[in-house]
Amino acid sequence: HLYSLASAFYLYHKPHYRKGSYKEDIVDNFANVAIPGTGLPLSLFVWNRPLAFGFVCAASPVVSIMAALRLWVKTRGKSSISEEYAIRLLAPDDWFSYWRLNCRIAGMHALLNDNPPGYEMENKWTFLEEGAKRGVPVSPIMDTPAIVVKHKNEEGGMGIYFYKNATEGGDWIIQERIQNGEWVNQHLPDNAPLSTFRVITQSRGAIDVTKECKVEDVTALSCVFRAGRKNAPTDHDSILFDVDVKTGKVLGGTTNAHWYRLGLHECLPGRCPWRSSDHDVTHHPDGNIPVSGAVVPNIREMLHLVETSHQKLCPDVPLVGWDVVLSADEKLPVCLLEVNLSCNFFRGSFDRKVYLDFLEDMAVKMQGMRLVADREGKKFK
Repeated sequence: HLYSLASAFYLYHKPHYRKGSYKEDIVDNFANVAIPGTGLPLSLFVWNRPLAFGFVCAASPVVSIMAALRLWVKTRGKSSISEEYAIRLLAPDDWFSYWRLNCRIAGMHALLNDNPPGYEMENKWTFLEEGAKRGVPVSPIMDTPAIVVKHKNEEGGMGIYFYKNATEGGDWIIQERIQNGEWVNQHLPDNAPLSTFRVITQSRGAIDVTKECKVEDVTALSCVFRAGRKNAPTDHDSILFDVDVKTGKVLGGTTNAHWYRLGLHECLPGRCPWRSSDHDVTHHPDGNIPVSGAVVPNIREMLHLVETSHQKLCPDVPLVGWDVVLSADEKLPVCLLEVNLSCNFFRGSFDRKVYLDFLEDMAVKMQGMRLVADREGKKFK
């Protein structure tokens, strides 16, 4: 954690694989994220490197002691304030810290390895195009040059929009709407959005990108069923149900929505929770639908699919978050929507030893590369 946190300041003005610089990436990513109960987007505190450094040095100890005290109160004095403080400050295990750890590892890895080809998969069109070429079941694209969308009631040339398909060099990926499969629908309320499984894989082949990566070098770490809320447009508004990657059994659910509550009114007492439930949700709240205890069908096949897809599309990328769909289409019952290479576990459980051993090996390799690059005065592009 501390190594990657320090790396953020090394990366700050350097090129990023999906932005002009690491600074641009964190400003964009923090625009809708706030420490619960503050209402202030974290992007306000990372606009320049001295401000970001001061925020980390000042805010981290304060937030850590507040978290330790809140847990002590919640457990009625049974937890250790000093132990919890040390964990929050030096080795935090919350979803936000793991997300940022993954982001910094990806940023450093891409920079030092001159943006390996696998990082191009972050582009949604490249992912779909390359996936189809390499036999990966990606979400299908409509075979039409363009579409026209008209408002049913507007006149005089208003309310009409033209979208050129990416297949013809346009900016838009045009697809039919995918419907949830039967198993997924059983655990959702009416009018729920397409609800995906977020699976995280790691590739030891990314440690040394000059060597061939085999499927055995890729491991599926976690799986989360994002059960979308009623009337929500996407499953970004969802209950996050952890899934046992060995058995496919759905475990308890939780949420991280309190990290996305912005506005000074969120500072008011009782307005925004400091912590969310610790995976104690068993039913979908929109309809009291039982979810925990169900078994995801063919979980092993799903995980093998993303492992082989990682090896085919981006073996030179350390960690990949896959959005997996169990669809109602009998011709394509399982497909991949997109990938996220600065990925978020969405509070899913995983084998920490496997994950941390991998990151340690990755950090040792990257530090050696960084020292060589600095000694030679390498100019990054």
